[in-house]
Amino acid sequence: MRTAYKCRAYPTPEQAAMLNRTFGCVRVVWNQTLAWRHRRWRSEQASTNLPQANAFLTQLKRTGEFTWLNEVSSVPLQQVLRTQQRAFVNFFSGRARYPRYKTRHGRQSAEYTRSGFRWRDGHLHLAKTDTPLAFIWSWPDVDPAALDPSTVTVSRDPDGRWYISLAVEVVNVPPPLPRTGRDVGIDLGVTDFAVTSDGERIANPRHLERKAANLARYQRRMARKQPGSANRAKAKSKVARAHTKVRQARADFLHRTSTRLVREHDVIVIEDLAVANMVKNRNLARAIFGCGWGEFRRQLEYKCARAGRTLVVVDRWFPSSKTCSVCSHLLAVLALSTRHWTCSVCGTRHDRDVNAAKNILAAGRAVTACGGEVRRLGNRTHSPPKQETQPAKAGISRR
Repeated sequence: MRTAYKCRAYPTPEQAAMLNRTFGCVRVVWNQTLAWRHRRWRSEQASTNLPQANAFLTQLKRTGEFTWLNEVSSVPLQQVLRTQQRAFVNFFSGRARYPRYKTRHGRQSAEYTRSGFRWRDGHLHLAKTDTPLAFIWSWPDVDPAALDPSTVTVSRDPDGRWYISLAVEVVNVPPPLPRTGRDVGIDLGVTDFAVTSDGERIANPRHLERKAANLARYQRRMARKQPGSANRAKAKSKVARAHTKVRQARADFLHRTSTRLVREHDVIVIEDLAVANMVKNRNLARAIFGCGWGEFRRQLEYKCARAGRTLVVVDRWFPSSKTCSVCSHLLAVLALSTRHWTCSVCGTRHDRDVNAAKNILAAGRAVTACGGEVRRLGNRTHSPPKQETQPAKAGISRR
């Protein structure tokens, strides 16, 4: 099993200067190669593979204007070409958008393979440096000296903090968690972050909204500074630190929530939400982005796989809110403002979110009972054909 350890790093001034030069070279290589791909496609209508990109990098280093690219390690420069090639593969397969140019104002990173670093007794030596890079190890139950990382990624956030990420192939996979005999369906929302089929409501902490006043104040201060001045750089760093606090608080909440759900349930069923389409609503876009549904699903996926749990993703078109969880009666229309409704067939009064969570759980159990599995086709997630939902028909029960 492949895992990663991300640690806070504290480079010396000499190491920071070398890494900053490396970040700049990585950014220039990415942008120059991307522009060269554009020109090549417009003029020759020819695609570019990795060997051709490597040949372009070799010629770029020999150009008098870019001879300073030879001052840093060649490993991160070669890795950025591989990353760009994967980005184009993902774009042409429909999994990602078109690669964009990199800017110096965002997060900076450089990836080193085994030939670009040395890991010995828990100490990291990067190429072009004389001393080991200091970092803080945050896993007391893991001995860093026993690790054998395959890649090391050094990054610097806009707030000035440095990090290293170690990619490690774990041989001793932890045993699965003991069975609990409990299954749960989860309905994600904005007012409540999640509502479970057991009736539990997980409140939305709204980290971004709580820090909005501070963010606005720091951004106003930055806007009053002279562009290019030292005071503007300081104000910009404060804005970045405020955003970092929001991001870290959101990540902590998502990790705590997903870990608890994985520990307490054997089967977790969620709905495949089209977040990219939902954020087109300008009134809800900020609130939806602040929830972090995509990151929450990603955490559930790898934590369930690591703990031996089952995660089922039901189809996004499944009418979970409009279906009665008692008699399966399907409403033709259910407005978003309607938070409670009464079934006209069995007379059961439903809470919209709890009812949706119960239906999501029932759909997930049906998938696992018939031996189906979730299949990804393009950007949509489908349940087995036997579980395809029928179109809504007013006044007709599906019992």
